[in-house]
Amino acid sequence: MLKVENLFVNYGGIEAVKGISLDVPDGSIITLVGANGAGKSTTLRSIVGLVKAKSGSITLDGEELLGLSTADIVAKGITLVPEGRRVFPDMTVLENLKIGAYLRKDSLKDDIDRVYALFPRLQERSWQAAGTLSGGEQQMLAVGRALMSKPRLIMMDEPSLGLAPIIVQSIFDIIREINKQGTTVLLIEQNANMALKTADYGYVMETGRISLTGTGAELLANEQVKELYLGKSRQ
Repeated sequence: MLKVENLFVNYGGIEAVKGISLDVPDGSIITLVGANGAGKSTTLRSIVGLVKAKSGSITLDGEELLGLSTADIVAKGITLVPEGRRVFPDMTVLENLKIGAYLRKDSLKDDIDRVYALFPRLQERSWQAAGTLSGGEQQMLAVGRALMSKPRLIMMDEPSLGLAPIIVQSIFDIIREINKQGTTVLLIEQNANMALKTADYGYVMETGRISLTGTGAELLANEQVKELYLGKSRQ
């Protein structure tokens, strides 16, 4: 579905992504794990056109995306849930959801109902200002807003960051449900344990390069991954 080949991206004068390649098959959950500064967020931002790539290729079903505007990329079925949630604090929950559908001309009712079915808490707070929601509720709203564009591929940047463990579990349950309903997921996450337990396949990024690949189970069992990202020393 999505193919990234030999991607180089400079960000803030630094070569942040150094020739990475990865595949995101239709219907899968793929994760990128790694430390802060590894280039994960820059990779997602370049896929959706927010950061210009220096060279390489990003294709969706064989169609080149490099050079397209972010709006055109969203219209083709890719959306990003940014790190830090970035909801519009003075607008209501419902208004935030409608903003996620800004490119659409059709009825939004069925998709608003779908978001409320996934996140009943949002329906309860539909007329509440987004800035008054808890961190977990704001993350739910950010995901719901992204779903309003009816994406084929939803990319999530650190969805569990700063959330309580019980909320983290809920967010990952929702990620699985979104995927089960037919949306492909590309996830970057510092909580490598949860991400790899959820993902079909994973890529480990270090200083702008892919250092390891494998199924989620393979990477969970990898001694290097255990030592660096799962808080476990080598035996």
